[in-house]
This record gives sequence, C-alpha cells and structure tokens, in this order.
Amino acid sequence: MNMNRRAMLARTAALAGASVLGFPMIGRAAAPSYTYGGSAWLGHYSAYIAMKTGLFAKQGLDIKWQSFATSSDRMSAVMAGNVDLAGTGVVSSLALMAAGARQFQVIATPNNFGRAEGVLVREDVTSVAGLKGKKIGVTYASSAHVLLLDVLRQAGLDPDKDVSIINLPATNILSAYQGKQIDAAVAWTPAFDRIKAVPGTRVLLDDTAFSLYKKYAITPGPDVLLTRAKLGKDDPEAVRKFLHAVFEANAMLTGQPEEAAGVLLELTGLSKEDQLAVIKQTQWYSAADQKGLMVDPGNFVSGMQQLAEMLVSLKQIDRAPTVKDWVQVSYL
Repeated sequence: MNMNRRAMLARTAALAGASVLGFPMIGRAAAPSYTYGGSAWLGHYSAYIAMKTGLFAKQGLDIKWQSFATSSDRMSAVMAGNVDLAGTGVVSSLALMAAGARQFQVIATPNNFGRAEGVLVREDVTSVAGLKGKKIGVTYASSAHVLLLDVLRQAGLDPDKDVSIINLPATNILSAYQGKQIDAAVAWTPAFDRIKAVPGTRVLLDDTAFSLYKKYAITPGPDVLLTRAKLGKDDPEAVRKFLHAVFEANAMLTGQPEEAAGVLLELTGLSKEDQLAVIKQTQWYSAADQKGLMVDPGNFVSGMQQLAEMLVSLKQIDRAPTVKDWVQVSYL
C-alpha cells in the first residue's frame, strides 16, 4: 500500500472515530449534542453566555440553541422531546404539572428579577383603576398575564368586564402599542424596554407590585431551568455539567456585567446601556444559593406552590399540583 493510500485511510478512520492499520485513533466521536430552548428574555442570559463564551464546551457539552417566542411553545417542544434543556417562566410548566405531565424536571432557578417586566401605559393613566375601559395587550398564559390579572384583582377590577384584554404574541406587542391598537401593554424585556422607550409612555408598575413578591420574593412567572426527564435518567452527568456552566455564567453576570452585556447584545438587540441596566437590576443566583432556594428550606419551591394556588384562583389552571414532586435537586 503506498503512503498516500495509507494516509487517506488513516484520515477516514479518524473521521469515523476508529483506527486502521495500527494508526492511533485521533478523531473520537463528538460529544453528545443537546438542544437548549431559549429566547431573548433575561432568564436565558446564563445559558446564552455559557454557549457563546465556551463554558459549555469546557464542560464537554455541545449545546445547540433553539429560540421560542413563548414559554408555552418551548414547553411543547420539551414535551415532544425536541428540546433537552430549557429555561422557562414557571407558569407554563405549572400548567403542565397540573395536567400530570412527567416529561420534565425542574432543576434550578437562575435569577430573581422584579423590574424587567411590567404594565406600560400612556401618560394619562396614573393608576390601575385608570385602566378601566382600556384595551390591554398581553401574551396569554405568561407571567405578564398573571401579573395583569393579579393587579386588576387588587384594584377591584373585573378582567372580563372592566377591561379588554387582547392576546398578542410577545413579538407583536410593541407594534400594536405603537399603532394604537392597544392602550396599554404588559410585557417583559426586551419588549418591555422597547415599549418603555416609546414617547409618552410610562411604567405603571412592575413585578414588585405582584401579591406574592413581598412575602416570597417571587414574581408572577419566576424563571426555572428544566431538563427532560429522559435526559436526567440517561445522562445525569450532562445535566450537572450544564448547571455548572450556567452558574459560571451567572458569576460573570454578577462580577463582570459589562463583559456579559457585550455578549448579549446580539441576542437581545438592546442598547449597551439598557442591557447593562437589565443585568444590574437582576439578582443572579449562584450554585450555593440553590440549597436555600430549592432544598433547605426551599423558599423558592414554597413560593412556586403559592403561585400554583394563585393560578387556580385566577382560573388559569384547574388544580394546584404538588410542585416539589417535579423538583429534582440531585444535579446541584
């Protein structure tokens, strides 16, 4: 066999992850590839940074990014087995828990936000009571929807009679507001920040006005990280490595916010100034924080249970699941 032929076989073997004719194996099978379901919402910043800065790769993970407009769409993909790992607002996952779905596990909470989502109004509206008779745009079955229903109830307004709530995809709320198809908008960043910048617009309230925020520091749709239950069973080490990289990214968001902001601009389309403000007003949890939140005493899990009970009273789900049954802390 001439050397050219021998070299060609060796290269072919390397690509196939095998050895031929005594040549050492130089091209092992690539790391398993997993899909992460995300969006431009801040709950996905950690995963995006981990992907873009090589933190996942450092853990030996090949993570592909798939973007979804809503948490409901993302959870549908998780349920269908098309997404392995995801971040989501907890409302959509609570709805699936209430239906008895067991295809996913809650594995951590990445952050605590309170000022990156809220009710945006024109300058003539000065209180929630002033929303009476107005058309309000919001994405149904989202944290923004829960916030709206809660603050209307606090103000004694009937969402079915006193206001017109219009279901809009998150990506369409800005244009509907600019086109004056709606009088007010309830949205999360980056749409929240873009609508806020529209002349004559003010923030009426944000998530700190939510009923459960004061007692449990829980927003209407706190962020959680999920794994498909099958991935957790088949490759728990991959889930542990995923979380390790996410918490490294959180350390960057906390300690190097300007560097983190630079990475995120492509995802969010915000200005550097606005991006930095969103990062700085958010608490980015560490791996060490998870024990108190998820395990002992598990304040975050308790808050999620309270939120589930509230969703029943707001007629968003039929029954409140036992949330802790979906929480899996063995990967922490």
